[in-house]
Parts: sequence; structure tokens; C-alpha cells
Amino acid sequence: MSESNEFSKPVTVNGIPIPLLHAKEYEDPRDSKYLNALKLSKGFDELAKTAIEYSIERINTVLYTGSNVRVTRNNMPYLYECVENACRILNVDNMPDIYVREDPYINAFTTGAGNPILVFNNSILHRLTHEELMFIIGHEIGHLMNKDTQLLNLIYFVFPHNTTPPLVLQYKIRLWQQLSELVADRYGYMAIPDLGVCVSAFIKMASGLDFSKIDMKMDVFIEENLKHLEYFKTGQGLSHGTHPVNPVRVQSLNLFATCRTDEELNEKMDEVIQILLKLRNTELDFYTGAFIASAGLLVASADDEITDKEVEHILSNLSSFYMFPRKFLDDMCKENVEEVFIEAVQKIMEINPGMRDGLFQYMIGLVLADRMFNEKEVEFLFMIGENIFGYTKKEIADNLASAIQANFVPSFESLC
Repeated sequence: MSESNEFSKPVTVNGIPIPLLHAKEYEDPRDSKYLNALKLSKGFDELAKTAIEYSIERINTVLYTGSNVRVTRNNMPYLYECVENACRILNVDNMPDIYVREDPYINAFTTGAGNPILVFNNSILHRLTHEELMFIIGHEIGHLMNKDTQLLNLIYFVFPHNTTPPLVLQYKIRLWQQLSELVADRYGYMAIPDLGVCVSAFIKMASGLDFSKIDMKMDVFIEENLKHLEYFKTGQGLSHGTHPVNPVRVQSLNLFATCRTDEELNEKMDEVIQILLKLRNTELDFYTGAFIASAGLLVASADDEITDKEVEHILSNLSSFYMFPRKFLDDMCKENVEEVFIEAVQKIMEINPGMRDGLFQYMIGLVLADRMFNEKEVEFLFMIGENIFGYTKKEIADNLASAIQANFVPSFESLC
């Protein structure tokens, strides 16, 4: 990347601007209530910081300092100086503590917030070149500079291993993690601005291959990578892990290295990031999402009032299909909802008729979502059940009765 790049919000490293990605740029703030809820209580941030310091960080410190070899200038001068040089290039004043552990996988990671630790698997020192090692070190320092470890520790504090975040939050955490990896890759590139080196590090970490036996031409590899990327654009091979798939990482870093302006980079990166935003991508998924939103709006508005509980029920079901279900629901409100609903039911029945009972059960669940029986909603349910789904009145009544017996608890307000 040359110094002629022009970016609107640069972080400058040795005079070279680094444009950064932030998950919030792709986040609908109305969809963030679970994350925002952590800030509602006064003093929560300080409480969490203290709790993390005396729990997660202390455990990690004992784990990594007690079981691994600490790196110093005296016992491992080469590795120590590599980290020192990367910190100097990236303008980091305080070096993290460095440890090496025995592990056959080519990997490194950072942990800790107040007292950050950089841990290398010993295999990384045997399998990577000096330049590739500098990329990995820069990548990990990037995580520290962006405070990724602090946020991850906060997530683990709020949702320990025996609990599971709400589905919509799980997807947002995954998105943030994958975006943070793309950001960290940029720091790695700045530590050693050679795209070929960065890509070879990716390949070695993924395969463990010895490059002395491989003839890799970068221009050919980039062209092949674009072909692989098309497969992921269709949503047929999405990553649900903490890291994006390598074709996404390679293309993102290629754009960072070659784009000349902020506008060009952002435009092309938007296409790549759309891959990370996909959850499902089949025709059936599309119409099922449309059904959940349209049916939800029709049932909830049958009594001329949509309650918060009903909206939450709709969003909870939509969150399996869309990263930002609130935005999708808001967009649905602008459509002819009845037409969308009828088309969605017809298409779903054509593709998978066996979903009929599940679709109708979703609508029953919506009627019961606010724990209040409304005559208009029940009448609407019978009308849709007969005319759209082909049920008899008895079948509808039986389904509704079973749902009431299994799930319905009247609200205190309705009893009063």
C-alpha cells in the first residue's frame, strides 16, 4: 500500500494510514438491545472490569504463565525482537508479555486486557519465515490495539460457558469476531507490507504445507481466490466460526493493499462483507423469512394494536434468517403485507408441503405471545387457517387448544 492512499478516518503507522472496519458500521442500533442492556445499570462497566480482572484474567494469567515458557530478550532474543519491532512499527508503547507453548498447530493468540499476553504455539517458530511471523505478530497486536480481547472477556463474563446468548446476539458476536479478524489482518499487513507473505501465512496456518515444495504464483492465486469467493457469495459455504473463511480474508487484504481511495475500498469491501452478513440463502429460506415477518404483522395487527411481546416473538423467529431482523421487519411494513404473506405461503407449500403445520403453529404462538386472548386475533387465525392452510374449524380449535395447554400462562393484567 502506498502513502498516496486517502482515508477519511485513518490510524497512521509510520505515516501510512490504516482504514479500519468496525462492526457498528453494519449494525442496526435498534437490533442491539441485548448489548445495550449491559450499559443500563450505572457502574456496570466498572463492575465488569473488576470482575474480569479477578476472574478471567487471573485464571488466564495462571494458566499461561504457569504452564508455558516466558520469552525474554535473554532466553529467546529472536522472537522477543520480532515482537519488539512489530510494536515499534505499529506505534505500541507497551509490549505484551510473550509466552511459547507446545502445540503442533501453527497459531498464536492474545489474551488479557489490563495485562495482555501474547502466546505462540511452538510450531509457528519452526514453520513460518521471518516475514510470515511478522505478519502473525502484527495481526495479534492489532487485536490488542482494538481491545478485542476486552470485549471478548466481557461477553464471557456476561454469558459464561454454561449459558447461551440469545440467537440474534450470537450472530452479532460472530459478525464482530469476523470483522475484528479482518481488521487485525490489516495490522499484520502494516507490520510486513507484502501481500504474498500474508497469503502464504494464511495457507500455512490452514494446511501446514511446506512451501519449498509448492510453486505459488501470487497473481494466479488471487485469480483463483476470486473464483472461490463466488461460491461463498451464494451462501453455500458460510463460516459460522470466529474467523472468516480464507477466500474472504485474502480478498479483504488484497483490497486493502491495492485500493487507492477510501471510496474504492469501502465500495469493494461492502461486497465482501455481504458474505459475512448472510445466514441462509436458499429459496425456501427467503420465503420462510418473508412468511415470518408478514404473518407476524398480520396476526399482531388483527386487534389494531401490536404489542412489544408480539414484536419480540416475530424478531426472535426472524433472527434465524437475518442478521438484522428489525431492519427486515421495518422494510416489510413498507410492502403490501397481505400479498407477501399469500405468496410466501404458496411458495413454501410448493417447495416443502410438510411445513404447513409448523407455519400455522408459529401463527398460534403469536396469538399467545402477549399472554392475552384477543377475540379479533382468534377470529383472524380461524379465517387464515380455513382459507389459506385448508384446515377445518375442528382442526384449528384442536391446534389452538393444544398450544394453550402446553404454553399459555395468562398475564396478570388479563386476569385483572
